[in-house]
Amino acid sequence: MTAVKDNKDKSILVADDEPSVREFIERALNYAGFTVTAVPDGNAALEALGKKKYDLLLTDIVMPDLDGIALSLKVAKDFPATKIVMMSGYANQRQRAHNLDFLAHEVISKPFTLEEIIKRVKAALAA
Repeated sequence: MTAVKDNKDKSILVADDEPSVREFIERALNYAGFTVTAVPDGNAALEALGKKKYDLLLTDIVMPDLDGIALSLKVAKDFPATKIVMMSGYANQRQRAHNLDFLAHEVISKPFTLEEIIKRVKAALAA
């Protein structure tokens, strides 16, 4: 896979409390040519959203303080142009998010590959 530079106009905010997952996603999306900001929780994501426009929020569902569903509800209300993709390694949390289809473009199951996360983000942005 070769790096792509035509995605630089797309800005993605990644919120995940697991440093290894957050760094993997950030590297994968940077490699694909996206402009990426990665934060460790929902509160930091809201702070980032207050400073800059993002095309897509990629958020973990299970995070301390402000979880991904609460974050997504707030983003959908306050930043309606921002597309939302959620991720979770917990089946019960994925089901909880699937009941909010109006909110998120997709719920991605962890673990995922570099190619899969890039493909899913591109699909969400194109939708």
